[in-house]
Amino acid sequence: MKGLIATLTLLATSIAQAGAYRWVDENGQTHFGDRPPANAVTKEVRLEKAQPSIDATARERKQRVDEFLRQSEKERAARKEAEAQQEAKAEKLRVHCERMEARLKHLNTVSGIYQLNKDGERVFVNDEENERIREEFRARVHRECNI
Repeated sequence: MKGLIATLTLLATSIAQAGAYRWVDENGQTHFGDRPPANAVTKEVRLEKAQPSIDATARERKQRVDEFLRQSEKERAARKEAEAQQEAKAEKLRVHCERMEARLKHLNTVSGIYQLNKDGERVFVNDEENERIREEFRARVHRECNI
């Protein structure tokens, strides 16, 4: 393993030190390359690695982009949270409406509705009161569940 690392290091060093050559062809055009042609007079050229320069404008632009990305992520997270809350609310309403519809169906199938008095005994209401209770509950289901 150490031998492989040493070989790669030497190879990288030789590549980094490999020369660049400049020559002029018979038409007077200047060429550059990493290998000189055999039939031309060449001059080795020393290439300097360009130093990255970050000016104030580029730094400011990067800061604005970073701030934009942070703000976009916050907005995306807020939207996802709002959507999750909306979905939870819709699910809660769906369950509530299913229960109310089941109660309405039950109310429509029973012949008499009763109430418990203070002693816990059943007291059946008359037919008019039965219909009024059913109609009020039907209206409540329509109002709360948009049915």
